Amino acid sequence: MRRRDLLILMSGAACAWPAAVWAQQKTVPLIGFLSSASASGFAPILPAFHEGLKQAGYTEGENVAIEYAWANGKYELLPGLAADLVRRNVAVIVAAGGAVAALAAKEATSSIPIVISIGDDPLKFGVVANLGRPGGNITGVTLYMGELAPKRVELLAELMPKAPLAILCNPHNPNAEGEAESAQAAAKRSGRELRVIEASSDGEIDAAITEIARQPGTAMMVGTDPYFFGRRAQLTALAARHAIPAMYFHRSFAMAGGLVSYGATITAENRIAGLYTGRILKGEKPGDLPIQQPSKIELVVNAKAARELGITVSPTILARADEIIE
Repeated sequence: MRRRDLLILMSGAACAWPAAVWAQQKTVPLIGFLSSASASGFAPILPAFHEGLKQAGYTEGENVAIEYAWANGKYELLPGLAADLVRRNVAVIVAAGGAVAALAAKEATSSIPIVISIGDDPLKFGVVANLGRPGGNITGVTLYMGELAPKRVELLAELMPKAPLAILCNPHNPNAEGEAESAQAAAKRSGRELRVIEASSDGEIDAAITEIARQPGTAMMVGTDPYFFGRRAQLTALAARHAIPAMYFHRSFAMAGGLVSYGATITAENRIAGLYTGRILKGEKPGDLPIQQPSKIELVVNAKAARELGITVSPTILARADEIIE
């Protein structure tokens, strides 16, 4: 081959290579991950989503890409973030962290598949009309976190039989009002009043805990909320500083030093959300996949925190605990 012909051939190959790579990259599906929480707040449970994806045959950075959209507790940003994912022409939207995220995704598209992973009741908030066969473009998992409020009140009342009760709620969460009402009803059945204290920012959390502490001996329940989930360290530290016995909705609060938690594991449910996402990428219809419900509700007691608060945890609660942190 003459030198001139060789140079032309090499030049043609060099021009063709980026186009070939671009074409290959274009075939990699893009997942839009929409969350009302923050990246740091969601960090402990995001690996479970990746595990589910991998189980379905997809690994981020290899044969699937993920565009993350974090609202960082500013729920008013969710509609815009969801609309941006639709403009990016994602293959699937994963809506995590509450009905606010699921509804924002639903409002943004009726054609792109949506996989929800939320703590709220999807029927109650109109996300889907049927759990067994949701139909349309939505499926996923629900944790029913807020629905467990009466049981949390019952446990807190058993743990602190004479303490005044309070619940901390995020007023921007559509689940907050219903959860507070069901908690108040449960408190009333035990012959007690339950105060509702609101907070939706770091500063408001500080002020709210200070307000709760003004009534000595008050026991607090932290309402189910994605923003609160991301503020675990702040909430448990403030409760300890003010010597407030507190009930939380996920084990990670107890692991962070909180007194007691009662709720779904979240990790198992997010693994299912990842698996569902992969199955949809392979061609299954979201409307044919049933909305999954929690497989396990666990009670976690932090015995060390109880000792520091001077609380004797009853043998009946200890016997029911799935885990006791010493």
